[in-house]
Amino acid sequence: MNLQVVTIDGPAASGKSSVSRELAREMGWRWVSTGAFYRGLAYVAQATGVDIGSEEALSRLAHSSIWEVQLGEDRTKVFLNGNDVTENIYREEVGTAASQLSLYPKVRASLLAAQRACANASSWLVAEGRDCGTVVFPEAPLKIYLTARSEARAQRRAAEEGSSLEEMQRVQAERDKQDTTRKAAPLQIPENAHVIDTSSMELNEVVDAVKALVETSLQL
Repeated sequence: MNLQVVTIDGPAASGKSSVSRELAREMGWRWVSTGAFYRGLAYVAQATGVDIGSEEALSRLAHSSIWEVQLGEDRTKVFLNGNDVTENIYREEVGTAASQLSLYPKVRASLLAAQRACANASSWLVAEGRDCGTVVFPEAPLKIYLTARSEARAQRRAAEEGSSLEEMQRVQAERDKQDTTRKAAPLQIPENAHVIDTSSMELNEVVDAVKALVETSLQL
C-alpha cells in the first residue's frame, strides 16, 4: 500500500496537536491523535474497574468491543458502549493513568493495529503523537518532529490549564523523563524526520512551515 500519512511527533506542549489538526483542516485531510487511544483505554479501565496496574488485563481490554476510537475534525473521539465519552478522557486523573499504562509494552502492542487502521489508501492522514513516525507509521513518506525549549512548553501548558508555571515545569520534567526513558517506544526523533523548534513561533507560522514541507516533500 502507498502509505498516505504525514506524522507529527514531539514532546508535551510542543504544539503537535494544534499544528497537526490545523494542517489536516487546511489540506482537507483526515486527522488522528494517537494519544487518544491511551487516554481512551485509561478511561475505560477506570469506568469498568480494570486494574491500571495489570498489564495483562489492560491488554485484553484494549481488544474489547465495548469501546472504540473514531476520527473527528477537532478531536479524536472515544466511545464506551456506544456513548461519546471524549470529554472525560481529558481529565487530569485520566491523563495520569494513561501515562502509566503507556509504559506497558503489551498495551502499546495491543493498540498498534487500531492506530494503524486509521490509515487507508484513499485519502491522506495526519497522525500526531509520540511514536507515530518511529513505531506506528515508520514508512510514512513525511515525518515531522516538533520541539521547543522546556520553559516555553511549560508556559504554554500552564496557560492552557490555568496552573502555575513552577508546577507545570515539575510535571513536564517528569513526563519528559518518562517518555524518553521508557523501554517500549521511547520518544525520539524519527529517522529522516524534519525537526522544527517552535519555541518562538506562532501557530500559523508553524503550520505554514509544515505545509511548505508537505508541498515540497510530497510534491502535491
